[in-house]
Amino acid sequence: MKLTLQQLKVFATIARHGNLGGAASELCLSKGAVSQSLQELERQLATPLFDRVHPRLQLNGEGRLLQPAAEELLTRMQEIEQLFRPDAEPSGKLRLGASQTIGNYLLPTLLAGSAQALGAAPRVTIANTHLLCHALAHFELDLALIEGENHHPDLVSEPWLEDEMLIIAPHHHPLAGQRELPLSLLADETWVLREAQSGSREQFEQQLQPHLPRWQAGLELNTLEAVMLAVEKGLGISFISRLAVSDRLHSGRLVALTPSQSFPRQLFLAWHKQKFHSAALRRFLTFCRAQSLPAP
Repeated sequence: MKLTLQQLKVFATIARHGNLGGAASELCLSKGAVSQSLQELERQLATPLFDRVHPRLQLNGEGRLLQPAAEELLTRMQEIEQLFRPDAEPSGKLRLGASQTIGNYLLPTLLAGSAQALGAAPRVTIANTHLLCHALAHFELDLALIEGENHHPDLVSEPWLEDEMLIIAPHHHPLAGQRELPLSLLADETWVLREAQSGSREQFEQQLQPHLPRWQAGLELNTLEAVMLAVEKGLGISFISRLAVSDRLHSGRLVALTPSQSFPRQLFLAWHKQKFHSAALRRFLTFCRAQSLPAP
């Protein structure tokens, strides 16, 4: 059996894209060359690695067994190339994911502080927690910084920083300034919320909704900026991260209501449990673990 790195690279790229066209585009090869390379790999292994469900190629059991080993081998090969070619462009960039609060309000500062440790600028994906966990599970990301719970059995979630969720309202709201606000007084409020499966929506459903005998859903929006602007315009109140809303609180554009209890929120570092940790990934994890959130 004579497997080649090119065959494994083609396999790993097809596994991430789920089709020949996307893999061919990334690898700058023809679809025919990609298909031929995959066929030769499957011939040598004497087993198909994908189920052909037109127009997609879906990893089967054997393919899922091979994927982490192939990804690790390719990452190690990139590190070897860099070790002996110090003046060359980095052969692989760290693929980072971040949920919206972290990606918009924390990640830029992290990347600025970790530029020396990372070397090449990473490729960053900002999406909700559910989508990021899906990408991690399919080796489309190396690491994700998430604010929601990970429900995928193949992922590792490491507690990272502790944020706080706040109930926010327009500055003229009648409950603004009331101390030790009973949550029952919020039962008739209209809520502006993030979309289902986002970290912020999950926090609302877990921490706040059980305390409301009734509640009224207003707008459902898929960005934090849209949620906060809707609250500013008097379209409802919301439940949002202190990280995201701190500037608006300091400027007086929004106010935080003061309920009788606080709502802490854990942020997490997440990766696939079979993911090989490259030198760049190890350095970035070390950097992240040394961070703390600014005081309110």
